[in-house]
Amino acid sequence: MKKVDLNCDLGESFGTYQKGRDEEILDFVTSANIACGYHAGDPSVMRKTVKLALEKEVGIGAHPGLPDLMGFGRRPMQISPEEAYEMVVYQVGALYGFVKAEGGTMQHVKPHGGLYNMAAKDGKIADAIAEAVYDINPDLILFGLSGSELVKAGERAGLRTASEVFSDRTYQEDGSLTSRTLPNALIEEEEQSVEQVVRMVLEGKVKCLQGMDIPIKADTICIHGDGPHALQFARTIQNGLKASDIKIEQIRNIEG
Repeated sequence: MKKVDLNCDLGESFGTYQKGRDEEILDFVTSANIACGYHAGDPSVMRKTVKLALEKEVGIGAHPGLPDLMGFGRRPMQISPEEAYEMVVYQVGALYGFVKAEGGTMQHVKPHGGLYNMAAKDGKIADAIAEAVYDINPDLILFGLSGSELVKAGERAGLRTASEVFSDRTYQEDGSLTSRTLPNALIEEEEQSVEQVVRMVLEGKVKCLQGMDIPIKADTICIHGDGPHALQFARTIQNGLKASDIKIEQIRNIEG
């Protein structure tokens, strides 16, 4: 039986601004990527989300991003590899402290948004991120876009990596995600999304927007928990995987 991890970006509220339905979405995922205060989140939200994940026995990961709350960490920003290293150490270290204080263990690190996309293509930024994760704890698993420079950098650094695919995003022929600024970047039909993720897991292929199949490796599937129909979407993905005899398992319990 094929196994796959199901992850979601969480803890993205800030102050009085509430985003997502974290407590409910945690019932459908096996790994949580918790914002660390740069693109979203704050100390109170971080602690609350860590506690919720521990209560629901969901694997905890840090979700470090670019320092841009207003742009939600998605706007382009020129940074050096040294700055990337420092940003990741700072943010992962902050969440690491909350996880330890609550008696838990951090499982993984997944960069967010603009930082994630930069690391997918820029080998120097990817190496800096992988080095930062390794220096904090070499037992952490590094999540990166399937086939990306970040996955390669993690392997070079001696980290265990998890190749990530997306349930609600379309792909380009080079394996990159379609930019959110372009048409058809998001998949809004549940059946289409289920068909895509099942095929990625079972066949190792995905149909890109240019119409051809491209190879892809699916260790963990990202779903987003902040849309208007997020819970129904998560339930549909979960049911679709199970119906295809794919077991949903926390990434640290899946053999690499």
